[in-house]
Amino acid sequence: MDQDLVVQAQGGDEAAFESLAIASYTRLFRLADCLLRDRGLAEDAVQQAFLDIWRNLRQLRDPARFEGWSYRLLVHACYAEAKRKPRWVPDDDLSPAAEPRTVDAFGAVADRDQLERGFAHLSMDHRAVLVLRYLLDMTPAQVAQTLGITRWTVYARLGRAEDAMRAALASDARAATSTPAPEEATR
Repeated sequence: MDQDLVVQAQGGDEAAFESLAIASYTRLFRLADCLLRDRGLAEDAVQQAFLDIWRNLRQLRDPARFEGWSYRLLVHACYAEAKRKPRWVPDDDLSPAAEPRTVDAFGAVADRDQLERGFAHLSMDHRAVLVLRYLLDMTPAQVAQTLGITRWTVYARLGRAEDAMRAALASDARAATSTPAPEEATR
């Protein structure tokens, strides 16, 4: 991130802030979409994060920390959006372009769906540490700084999140194998 743009935006330069927003949008939206699992809510969270960034930019002491600081504001916006979100919202984006392209497209879709179901069982705290650690490839120290928690809390949440994900996937697999096939049920 260009520190000069951050300094200019801190001084009230709207064009500099617009440049920062354009440069940051994709990475912030990607994080919000992974955390919230809903494109509309992710867009709302990113918009709220940009408002918070603009309002609080002068309080940022070190322009070099802008990226991590903006992640932190976005995660807080995602928490707020998740509280307003209904427990179940259908995913309207079923376009073929959103599907992964692999040799075994059916297997890839099944794997993605299985991961989605497992991820849906996680709390926002667990989603946040998993996404920051594994999707954004942050170190545990960076995750701790972004979330405003200790590094040991990051390790604990990662362990619990991984255990919860394994349990959800195992439960899903047991349910799939215990359900009789449609032909067997009609016999």
